[in-house]
Formats: sequence, structure tokens, C-alpha cells
Amino acid sequence: MNTLRTAMLLAAMTALFMGVGFLIGGTGGMMIALLIAAGTNLFSYWNADKMVLSMNRAVEVDERTAPEYYAIVQSLAKQAGLPMPKTYLIDNPQPNAFATGRNPQNAAVAASTGLLQALTHEEVAAVMAHELAHVQHRDTLTMTIVATFAGAISMLGNFAFFFGGNRDNNDPFGFVGVLAAMIVAPFAAMIVQMAVSRTREYEADRRGAEICGHPLWLASALDKIARGAERIRNPDAERNPATAHLFIINPLSGEHMDSLFSTHPNTENRIAALQAMARQMQGGGAQVPRRAQTPRADEQRPSGPWDEVAQPEMPAEPAKPKSNPWGRNPTGPKGRWS
Repeated sequence: MNTLRTAMLLAAMTALFMGVGFLIGGTGGMMIALLIAAGTNLFSYWNADKMVLSMNRAVEVDERTAPEYYAIVQSLAKQAGLPMPKTYLIDNPQPNAFATGRNPQNAAVAASTGLLQALTHEEVAAVMAHELAHVQHRDTLTMTIVATFAGAISMLGNFAFFFGGNRDNNDPFGFVGVLAAMIVAPFAAMIVQMAVSRTREYEADRRGAEICGHPLWLASALDKIARGAERIRNPDAERNPATAHLFIINPLSGEHMDSLFSTHPNTENRIAALQAMARQMQGGGAQVPRRAQTPRADEQRPSGPWDEVAQPEMPAEPAKPKSNPWGRNPTGPKGRWS
């Protein structure tokens, strides 16, 4: 079902791209747009993940450079039945994360240092479970290609101003067609991009909660990330807004409404859905899956309005308190940003 939906979406984006070409240059413009669309698809399939990681200056890490973070991803991937994805860290104070890659065998997950510093061990596990859910649903390829298409259509609309509207280009609509290409087509591409992201975020929330076993961990994480994103700007994301929908929470400033023009669902709506899922798990007497990784004794479970739903008690062990669950830095004693 997900494969069929992806194919239908890409067909719709290709048709939109060809429509813009037709408005600009008639039949000839439509054929050129078709060739560009095919090239865009091919390029995105093989290289979009590398582009997104490079745009955000992500650095690959392993069990030596980021032992705890890497171990969480490794454990969750095993629990979800997925191959171990490449694991990246972004040196950015804004708490956020995203996943990319054309398939589970070539996937990558990335978290910011701000996320690892601001969240507890359990909350980080829930966030990475959400990103692995995108990988499992094969959302990463679709969302990245849609972003590429949206950018290409917007660029084509800009070209219309320079190359459209003359009498010799077989354009049946003349200036009206050029105007539509410049305004309507990029607007339509933006709507498709945003609608795709919002729908898949809800699905990834649910599956991520199933992977880590605790919907309230993800609910707490979403609340912290949303509040952090409001306070802390992400310059890399601001420079590349077409990739904003890949993040678990919109990294751009001023996007907080659950409206047609938001790349993400309203955070409160997502939290409410996770709260309902937690109540369902408790009320139905369902077994809570084993957590992704046994916490250290100095960690505390998420606190906040989600405490109304009981969570299983964790065995207490004596330990010295630390400033955050990662010790003095998010990557471990020998991390890149020690």
C-alpha cells in the first residue's frame, strides 16, 4: 500500500512538472519538463541523502566516537528488524533529528548535539525510533524526492519569467500561462510537499512508539524539541528550507500552526495522539515491549503532563547525579565535540 501511494505521489509530481512545462512552452516545453523530471528522479534516488547530510554538515559517528548514541540506534534497529543505518551527528544547538536514504539498506539517521544534550536517554531512544519508523515505511526516499521536485518546480516557475510568454514558443496561454507557472505551480508543489510530510509524521510517531515501547517517551521528547526549536534558530535549515519537512519537528522559525502551510502537524495534536496510544496500551492490558537499551541509574524518565498515564517502574540503583544523562558531552568521553 505504501509503495502504491508513493508511486501515485511521484506520478502526480511528474504530471505537475509537465504541466508547468506546457504552460511555459507548449508541447515542446512539456517534453523538456518530462526529461528534467526523469533526471530529477534519477539524481534524487542516488544522491539526495548525501545532499541533505551535507547541507546540514552532518558527521558520521560510530561506537568509538559516539558510543551511547550509536548503541541506542543499534539496539533500536535490531528491535525493529532493520539493518543498522549510518549514524550521524550534527553540531547544532537546536534539538532535532531526521532520517534519509533510498531504502533501509542505504539509510542514515542524524541527530543534533542539541537533541542529545536536552533530552533524557529514553527520549533520545524514542526520537531515533521515530526516525527508524520513517526508514521502515520507506518515507525517506519519497519525502526527499518530493523536496527535490518542489525545488525544481519552483525553479522552473522562475525560468518562466525569462523564457516564457513570447510568440514563438508555441505557448497556447501566452502571458497568462507564464504567470500561472510562476505562481500557481510552485504553490501547488509546496502544498503537496507539506501534506505528505504531515501525514507521514503521524504514522512514524505511532510506529516509533511501538519500536521503543513507550508512547509517552516520544510525547515528552516532542514537547522538548518543539520548545527548543522555538528558542534556537537553525541557520543551516533556514538556508535550505526545502529539507525542513525531513526533521521530526520543523526547524524553521515561525511555523507552529497545524494548517495547510505547515510542514509538520501541530505538536500538541501529535502529543495527544501518543497519549491516547499510551492509554490504549495500558487499558488493553498489552505487554509493554522491552525498552531499547537498559538505562543508567542516573537517568530519570520523562516528566510532565504525561505522568497521568502510569509507566512501569524501573529498578533503582545508587549513583552519583550528573548534569545530563550523557555525562559531560553528548558523544561520550572521546566525542568529536568534547
